[in-house]
Amino acid sequence: MSLLLFLEQTLNGLQLGVTLFLMAAGLTLVFGIMNMVNLAHGSLYMIGAFFAASFTQWTGSFFLALPLAILSTFVVGVLVEAIALRTLYSRDHLDQVLATFGLILFFNELTKIVWGPISIFMDVPPLLAGRVELIAGAPYPVYRLAVLGVGLAVALGLWWLIARTRLGMLIRAGASNREMVGALGVDISRLYMLVFGLGAALAALAGAMAGPIYVVEIGMGDAMLIKTFVVIVIGGIGSIRGAFVAAVIVGLVDTFGRIVPAQLGLPTAIAEMAIYILMAFVLFFKPTGLFAARA
Repeated sequence: MSLLLFLEQTLNGLQLGVTLFLMAAGLTLVFGIMNMVNLAHGSLYMIGAFFAASFTQWTGSFFLALPLAILSTFVVGVLVEAIALRTLYSRDHLDQVLATFGLILFFNELTKIVWGPISIFMDVPPLLAGRVELIAGAPYPVYRLAVLGVGLAVALGLWWLIARTRLGMLIRAGASNREMVGALGVDISRLYMLVFGLGAALAALAGAMAGPIYVVEIGMGDAMLIKTFVVIVIGGIGSIRGAFVAAVIVGLVDTFGRIVPAQLGLPTAIAEMAIYILMAFVLFFKPTGLFAARA
């Protein structure tokens, strides 16, 4: 493997990693605080991408469409939490899995009704359509660098929110002892609604940013959801720091897992197995993940 290919794939892995982090951060917050297994999180990623594609067509600007898509998906998330999920908090995880799997089917069919069965191809915004040579002879897409920058900025913003604000204090307290927080006068229902809406907004941001790179289609969040669960298990359930570190590791392993076997003449099936082998290895030595959330 040449040095230029190594650097390019490293950037690709980091870009995938921050996208996974946007998904994992919301999902690990929901599970860590609300004790809710939400299989429909990938559907929010898909809805965010479809909203972004539609708003881009209507406004003619991706930069206007992005906040509109995030806000719209936040509203969808709040409605889903209030209508479908609020009654499931006291139920066991099997009931939550079955209910949220039903939401996956519901959102797939609803998306097909609203947007049709045909995939949507989004163009890269003209402002970010070029390439930049970070190293001579190795041009790299500006848009992918922008995705990487946005992911890092969101990671820093989440750290500030969780560690330095009153809302973050309530989120951390709710994750540790929700009964005590409720007894102290905090509206737990409103806190859960905000946390779920925040998770939906992060998933929408990931989907909207992924739209110009991949294709916007029904079920696009399913494969991303599986990798997101791998990230959460490796990083530690409920840990934002663990989600970020694990997302970067998984992004790099998944990217190089598709390149290295071909370079060495190994079976391509290894690429699909790489992140699961990594997860098994981590769980063998640290069953609670790399950065288990403190309770």
